[in-house]
Amino acid sequence: MNADLPDATNAAVVGVGNMGRHHARVYSELPNVNLVGVFDVNDEQAREVAEDHGTRAMNLEALLHAADVASIAVPNQFHAEITSQCIDHGVDVLVEKPFVDDPEVGQELLDRADEAGVTIQVGHVERFNPAIRTLADIVADLDVIAIDAQRLGPPPGDRQVDESAVLDLMIHDIDVVLAMLGEKPDEVNAHGVKNNQYATASLQFDDAVATLTASRVTQQRIRKLSITAEDCRVNVDYIDRSVEIHRHSLPEYIEDNGDVRYRHESIVERPTVETGEPLKNELESFVAAATSGTDPVVSGEDGLRVLEVARRIDDIAADERPEAEVSAR
Repeated sequence: MNADLPDATNAAVVGVGNMGRHHARVYSELPNVNLVGVFDVNDEQAREVAEDHGTRAMNLEALLHAADVASIAVPNQFHAEITSQCIDHGVDVLVEKPFVDDPEVGQELLDRADEAGVTIQVGHVERFNPAIRTLADIVADLDVIAIDAQRLGPPPGDRQVDESAVLDLMIHDIDVVLAMLGEKPDEVNAHGVKNNQYATASLQFDDAVATLTASRVTQQRIRKLSITAEDCRVNVDYIDRSVEIHRHSLPEYIEDNGDVRYRHESIVERPTVETGEPLKNELESFVAAATSGTDPVVSGEDGLRVLEVARRIDDIAADERPEAEVSAR
């Protein structure tokens, strides 16, 4: 907590459950940021997190009066309501993904925020993964042909998740793909099983195709993305934050003891990936955008575009299920 700094940005966290408590931790660690307080409908949980990070548990109205910026980490159905209150108080806001349930409501919030001069950033934290930051520099020089992303894992044992694997997991990769290609897909196909706890999607763009898989029923945790380009293949591992670029050297014939052999070597480049916690990178970037009035890295408009594609995938995958499974929802 940096309350002794007169020019510190006062930060608040609304909702300190599984994700929000990490927002509180990071704000308490950032220089020139004062974690002014936290709020949660669970008073005991709010007091516990506040005590852990040297701040106060406050009621929502008092908290928003005291804050310059706020993270919203409440269940998705309350995102719009809390964001609206932040706008009314002139508080810049980072909303955890997905931005809202209803894109029309989201657009109304963005219009109001624009009129009020309030910054809205959406919490697509993978954009701040050091490996993805490195990838962004590489992709700028590539002619991308195809993207393949896998985000798989077992059911979460420590939290209740109401969303499908598309809206909870695949949405991260949708955001990365849309940011990478700079456009929305022309065509979307999808399939899902187990109430979309396992889902695949194919996105067709002007000159590229993306294949995405998300699962909450796979007994192995995988977070990987691969790019096929004209002259290389790039592999990213989100978990160990590594990037590999695979290239082929020119084929050649070599002579070995009178025998002529064909050789085609593969060259693997491993660019340096900066260290750093993605959430800390995200909140640093958010505070910088809010205090300087510059555009956030992941804007509210970005969040809406991603949400629209994710909902489309989720709906198509649901329609692909057997009739008995769909009627059982």
